[in-house]
Amino acid sequence: MPSLKSTFTKYFRYFLQAVRGSESDYTTGSLRKAIFMLSIPMILEMMMESVFAVVDIAYVSRVSVNAVATIGLTESVITLVYAIAIGLSMAATAVVARRVGEKNLPAARIAAVQAILLGSILALVIGFFGYHYAREILQLMGGEPDLIEEGYGYTRWLIGGNITIMLLFLINAIFRGAGDASMAMWTLVLSNGLNIILDPIFIFGLGPIPEFGVTGAAIATNIGRGTAVLFQLSILLFGWGRIRVRLRDWVLNLAVMWNLVRVSLGGIAQFLIGTSSWVFLMRLMSTFGSEVLAGYTIAIRVMMFTLMPAWGMSNAAATLVGQNLGAEQPERAERSVWKTSKYNAIFMLTVSVGYLVFAPELMRLFTQTPDVVENGALCLRVLAAGYLFYAYGMVVTQAFNGAGDTRTPTRINLVAFWMFQLPLAYVASLVLGMGPMGVFLAITLAEVLLSLLAIRAFRSGKWKDTRV
Repeated sequence: MPSLKSTFTKYFRYFLQAVRGSESDYTTGSLRKAIFMLSIPMILEMMMESVFAVVDIAYVSRVSVNAVATIGLTESVITLVYAIAIGLSMAATAVVARRVGEKNLPAARIAAVQAILLGSILALVIGFFGYHYAREILQLMGGEPDLIEEGYGYTRWLIGGNITIMLLFLINAIFRGAGDASMAMWTLVLSNGLNIILDPIFIFGLGPIPEFGVTGAAIATNIGRGTAVLFQLSILLFGWGRIRVRLRDWVLNLAVMWNLVRVSLGGIAQFLIGTSSWVFLMRLMSTFGSEVLAGYTIAIRVMMFTLMPAWGMSNAAATLVGQNLGAEQPERAERSVWKTSKYNAIFMLTVSVGYLVFAPELMRLFTQTPDVVENGALCLRVLAAGYLFYAYGMVVTQAFNGAGDTRTPTRINLVAFWMFQLPLAYVASLVLGMGPMGVFLAITLAEVLLSLLAIRAFRSGKWKDTRV
């Protein structure tokens, strides 16, 4: 039996290999090692994203309550962009992972280019409307006149520059599908590192740079993400990762693009269902005032700090499923999902205890306004109560997506969010008079239902026959 010291040494060596990005074959060998090697850079990648989310809201909360509420309203709309980006990313990861598992790197390269071209076209269309109709978007979301006047610049910059979001998601999904998880990690280290440095400069002003207020947060975000996208493209063009894209590859291939569209439609619909319900919930929360909305927004940002690492493990499961199905090893793909789910559950259960005990103290790190602290702490505690179920649900859902079966999670989301969560949130908060508590309870119960439905569908094994 190996000693504790030798085990620690072995996994520390794996950690260094994972961060450096040494090439590995995830279709053979130890599953525990494969999960560890893929999860580490993906967890670090997601933690960088969540660290930025927390730092960003900490800076903005020093501007005004309206500034925090503006971010909440804008991000409830920008999640529709995330839905498209994530849906396309699911397709990119599934197709690239399957081609890599088949040892067909030229086909993986072609799929990567078509994903980037498709995402760019969609982002430019969305950006046009976001830039020209920022005020109308905030008004539609229920923003008060003073909030709209203070925050429309943030909305204009963030949605207008959404191509940086789209490409950052898509190219990182290509890296993950190829097994180059460390490349995706270092991209977000660059992006979010720049964001954290530039945020206070553009929000509060420094030297020749004027004080932009909440708009400065969006400017900093676009600069950070845009720089990271250029870094991603250089990796693809110069071949520092597993996939190298040549200049002659940048042409339309309608057959491959249609295959990506076909696979991504379920993923886009899946997240549009989830995010559109989130927009409705944000609109519902705005009826309780800016303090409640600000508390909810801060709480969600704090929770992202833990949800993002958990998503990192889920993304690792998606890559393992895709590559092992490509290598015609469906049973190994299934075992990887259950192992990853167990590790995720241990992590999420630990975090939920921390939220249940220290919710008010966490909120006071960002604001001292009593009503904001009270409502944010309530949100943290109620949502954390469902973390154990969610740990399994998020891994299993990503496993479907990694297999290219995006339709099953779409149907599950439809039931859990539109047919269950939204009616319950409305009735509980307004009809029964529970207020914000009714919304928080509906979110938690819907996630529990989603997890149970996903596990039941996964056990049927039909996802193993998906073709992409």
